[in-house]
Amino acid sequence: MTAARGLVVGVLTAGVALGVAHLVAALVNPAADPVLAVGSVAVDLVPQPVKAFAIRTFGANDKIALLAGVYTVLALSAVPLGVAALRRRRYGLAGLAAFAAAGVAAVLSRPTAAPLDVLPVLVGTGVGTAVMLVLVRAARTVVVPGSGRPRLLNRRQFLVTTAGAALTAGATATIGQTVGRRSAVGARSRAAVRLPSPVQPAPPLPGGVSAGVDGVSAFHTPNRDFYRVDTALTVPQVDLETWRLSLDGAVDRPRTWTFDDLLARGVVERDITLNCVSNEVGGPYVGTARWTGIPLAPLLREAGIRAGQNQLVSRSVEGMTIGTPLEAILDGRDALLAVAMNGEPLPLEHGFPVRMLVPGLYGYVGACKWLTSMRVTTFDAFDPYWVQRGWAAEAPVKTASRIDTPKPFAKRRAGPVTIAGVAWAQRRGITAVEVQIDDGPWRQARLADGPSPDLWRQWTYRWDATSGSHTLRVRATDATGATQTDERATPFPDGATGWHSTTVTIT
Repeated sequence: MTAARGLVVGVLTAGVALGVAHLVAALVNPAADPVLAVGSVAVDLVPQPVKAFAIRTFGANDKIALLAGVYTVLALSAVPLGVAALRRRRYGLAGLAAFAAAGVAAVLSRPTAAPLDVLPVLVGTGVGTAVMLVLVRAARTVVVPGSGRPRLLNRRQFLVTTAGAALTAGATATIGQTVGRRSAVGARSRAAVRLPSPVQPAPPLPGGVSAGVDGVSAFHTPNRDFYRVDTALTVPQVDLETWRLSLDGAVDRPRTWTFDDLLARGVVERDITLNCVSNEVGGPYVGTARWTGIPLAPLLREAGIRAGQNQLVSRSVEGMTIGTPLEAILDGRDALLAVAMNGEPLPLEHGFPVRMLVPGLYGYVGACKWLTSMRVTTFDAFDPYWVQRGWAAEAPVKTASRIDTPKPFAKRRAGPVTIAGVAWAQRRGITAVEVQIDDGPWRQARLADGPSPDLWRQWTYRWDATSGSHTLRVRATDATGATQTDERATPFPDGATGWHSTTVTIT
């Protein structure tokens, strides 16, 4: 019985404390929510293989899975806390204080932490302490005469008290969610943006960029379908009234811009394919969008880069750092400070108000989201976030190809079957795609038009399928003449390699 009451006391105490902390954080700073802070620490500390497993297993839901894990661990930890509080109140209070100290440490460990950010933890702990004391008092027991067995002193009081605590926990969490949504300045700022017409519109796409095959990824990926891989457990909310972008470091003329300052320079449109280094062979973390933005190279040249510098470190509003080779920005490619995606202001989850975009580089070295500062430096002087965790400092995109249709384990009728997909090799471009059926010879696929080396290309192959189970493989060749290697490599530390294959059944 003690364990059952301890579970109730511990879980409800934790629930109220976290609910109140969530509500206060919604009023003060959503990023100061202790659960988010603990989750962010977990993201930073978890070993690379575990991160890779989470991305492979949960995909875009990896953050939901992480937060669910944090709540589960907290709930399990609350049970012994409640049992200890029933035995000696000071044990429970000491445990609660330890949890509070851990929460404060997690909140203050974030790069953008401010002293006021500890308020949610402190207020939540204070209310949680009061709830624990009330619950412990309501859970007092007496020994039944003649039986020697303890029972609740006042069962009705205990039930009413626990119901009230549960209602408080649920109500504070719900109100916190509502307040958070209503105070989301990012959505309001984004709705107020009026984009100017581009001074350089994207050139019209050739009519043949689409292979015209159902099941192949659309040439332009809709915003709602575009992949998202980052470490932000909650989407940053940026107020354009206070947002600024700075450029400093080893430059002669440091600068700071408002959003309107950037737009006043004139924006250009470019079609660019972007992909994540975490993408497994044949994976989904690649897409193409029509980006609108401000050319980045002129901004750097105007600032006057000092001799010997080779890295631009960009920083997002939540503290993430990304290091980009300066050479990749200044060599003539369309490096942008993107402000729009497929004709609309950047979606919040894709970096509103400004993200960096450097074609030919994986996102973790060339596509900082929620950008707020840039610093010119060297690779020797600073290791950005992912480099500190063992990823390569410079990561040009590797040649890759994918079968989109038929899907794995698909069943088709014998006869003509169209195999189709996409291939990419940003900055080099795709010049050939080949398909292999089982262990047969490699056959040339038909390539759709490729208007730029920074874009993926669709491809198709007509196969006269025969009955049985068959393995389909694809490989691509880039404009340098290099063909994809069949050697399998995981994404860590600089991108996956290998041929994508799929198995189908022909009846």
